[in-house]
Amino acid sequence: MKRFTLIAAMFTLVSLPVFAADDEDVEPGFNEQTFKGLEMRSIGPAFMSGRISDIAIDPNDQSTWYVGVGSGGVWKTVNAGTTWEPIFDDEDAYSIGCITIDPNNPNTIWVGTGENVSGRHVGYGAGVYLSLDGGGTWENVGLPNSEHIGMIRVDP
Repeated sequence: MKRFTLIAAMFTLVSLPVFAADDEDVEPGFNEQTFKGLEMRSIGPAFMSGRISDIAIDPNDQSTWYVGVGSGGVWKTVNAGTTWEPIFDDEDAYSIGCITIDPNNPNTIWVGTGENVSGRHVGYGAGVYLSLDGGGTWENVGLPNSEHIGMIRVDP
């Protein structure tokens, strides 16, 4: 009988906090309004880029950069790297070898596709691309079978 009384007393003590809990719902420390003002964006290169193959900085605006990624296209920033926009996603090549800005017109951008390093990890290019509007639109202007273009020089 003592054992039964001891077990019953322990059960009662253990279960008291459960019965004493308020019926009110406990609000979490944050809700949907907490993060409403934040815009989600990808900040890592894990799935969309990799090694940087070239960087071109607008000679008239040091905040505008074009970055070529060996396995991830061309990216543009207009605020010195705070935010980035992919500007080459709709083209036939993703591997970038070089980027050159025309010194006479910084809206004229040349891109050589196909990273110029040896290795099985490198994607082939599809030639030379030209943008006359700062990367808004692109045209393939030649050398589609070159596979790797590591440098473009513009004759001033």
